[in-house]
Amino acid sequence: MDRDQVFNFSAGPSVLPEQVLLRAQAEMLNYNGSGMSVMEMSHRSKVYAEIFDETKAEFRKALSVPETHEILFLQGGASTQFSMVPLNLLPAGGSADYAVTGHFSNSAAKEAEKFGTVNRAADTTGAKHTYIPSQSELKLDPEAAYFHYCANNTIYGTEWQYVPETGSVPLVSDMSSDILSRPVEVSKFGLIYAGAQKNMAPAGLTVVMIDKSLAGNERPETPLMLSYQRMIDKDSMFNTPPCWCIYILGLVLDWLETQGGVTGMEQIKRERAAKVYEYLDNSKLFHANAKPGSRSDMNVTFRTGDENLDAAFVAGAAARGLLNLKGHRVAGGMRASLYNAMPMAGVDALLKYLKEFEVEHHGT
Repeated sequence: MDRDQVFNFSAGPSVLPEQVLLRAQAEMLNYNGSGMSVMEMSHRSKVYAEIFDETKAEFRKALSVPETHEILFLQGGASTQFSMVPLNLLPAGGSADYAVTGHFSNSAAKEAEKFGTVNRAADTTGAKHTYIPSQSELKLDPEAAYFHYCANNTIYGTEWQYVPETGSVPLVSDMSSDILSRPVEVSKFGLIYAGAQKNMAPAGLTVVMIDKSLAGNERPETPLMLSYQRMIDKDSMFNTPPCWCIYILGLVLDWLETQGGVTGMEQIKRERAAKVYEYLDNSKLFHANAKPGSRSDMNVTFRTGDENLDAAFVAGAAARGLLNLKGHRVAGGMRASLYNAMPMAGVDALLKYLKEFEVEHHGT
């Protein structure tokens, strides 16, 4: 199938901006006159050091990351952070607050339980993760080492529309699936981490922003590669970093600037998602899973209520070049991931098919 006929709604690895792919293609064999591909150059070389430093500076600018916070380019995905966070921030005998609002925040809480006491400050499992708890619903421990939450839940299609207030307790957030889609006041957070494969770059890179005052207190048994302080000291280069992914992140940040930065992207993402939710809320066949006020602009989850119809919808969509609309295996239904690189034409094509399918299977 021709790329021009395809819209990729995958939850990750996800669609990248076409301009970025074309630039990477043009620079594939010979980056900036070096005679080498970025894929094959040494991470210690002068030419790669320039790529690394420029990407880091562009990322700091894009999210206005204060100098109090270090930016790390790590490996292992967000799931490695489920261990790295408590190893570095949860002292022996201590406790941490976790808001469980989806599959990955639950996994993070379970991993942290290996290292200390976890207080589930909120748990929406009983409501099938269809909403985000309000500030007043959070059962916070003022003595907690930190409060952890997942800003956007890719599987269930919910997103925190506010930053929790936790007093002096440091905020830790997994922002893997909405990073760079809206402004973030990074100074409010002790630590933010994000896998790259949604809005930033191919899979293989994890970006961490950490308040440097929180580093250096890791447990004695912390593995060599899981110390934030060690990675700060070595500027993410204790070993070979994910060089190609960092390079692509730099290209994505250049593209993001042409879209008006994260402020411009926030407006675009709201317009994309609003179109789909408006249709779903007025449909007689489809309905959105997440409750209003908690809905994700990145991952729109929906269903018909009939598994056979859902399967027919996904198959018909794929035949039309609307790919990867099947919901996650633990949630079922459908999921349209509308990350930064999804063009509005993709949303319009999805809406056209939704309407055609509804007429065919429900009538006017």
